[in-house]
Amino acid sequence: MSDTDVIKREDVEEEDMGAAMSFLDHLEELRWRIIYSAIGIIVGTVIAWLFIDFLIEDVLLKPADDNEIGLQNLRPFGQLFLYFQVAIMVGIIFSIPNLFYQLWKFISPALRKNERKYIVSIVVFSSFCFIAGILFAYFVMLPLTFGFAAQFGTEAIKNEFAIDEYMSIILSVMLAAGLVFELPMLSFFLSKLGILTPRLMRKYRKHSIVIILIFAAFLTPGGDPVSQLVLGVPLVLLYEISILISKISQRKS
Repeated sequence: MSDTDVIKREDVEEEDMGAAMSFLDHLEELRWRIIYSAIGIIVGTVIAWLFIDFLIEDVLLKPADDNEIGLQNLRPFGQLFLYFQVAIMVGIIFSIPNLFYQLWKFISPALRKNERKYIVSIVVFSSFCFIAGILFAYFVMLPLTFGFAAQFGTEAIKNEFAIDEYMSIILSVMLAAGLVFELPMLSFFLSKLGILTPRLMRKYRKHSIVIILIFAAFLTPGGDPVSQLVLGVPLVLLYEISILISKISQRKS
């Protein structure tokens, strides 16, 4: 029996093992992956709570301080709920590697043996892309957004924001940017499944750029063209990188 026949036989056996899992087995596997993900989020939330004062005062309030924006708490116990919100959201960010790992472990039975060995690399790359998006939002998007908000209008009106709306913008933009930066990883996965091809992405490049710019306009809370451009350009670059990744993925397949 040749080496090719052995490999094909192993692939068939692995596919048979995946098919042997019943619907209830898949549900049980999903349940445990959700439990492990929830444990990771709880641990991340506890760690975030230990450093909550630093996270709020020195990290999340810094864009407002840099632009001399006043913040107000307009609800009873507003700061208490704010602290819990920040702790949970930061806990989710801290547990992102674990979330990606649990996701890929749930998908792994549908993969071949030679594909499963890349799970750790995929988790690391996915986590890197997500964190890169968060850092881009914090150091580039948010300063431009709040800088525009602080300078726009007349000096007769003092800029003071509600703290819950301010924090909602901060957290939503950072999480959204993190998800957007997963575009190369999504391209790799869809290409592996045969759903996406480099040829298809090149064919609809112009349409995709228009959609990207529209998406950047919705994602940018300030609505100013500078912030939209700052987000739109990296998204277009990510799209081009995704085409390259899709090509490499199909070549390996």
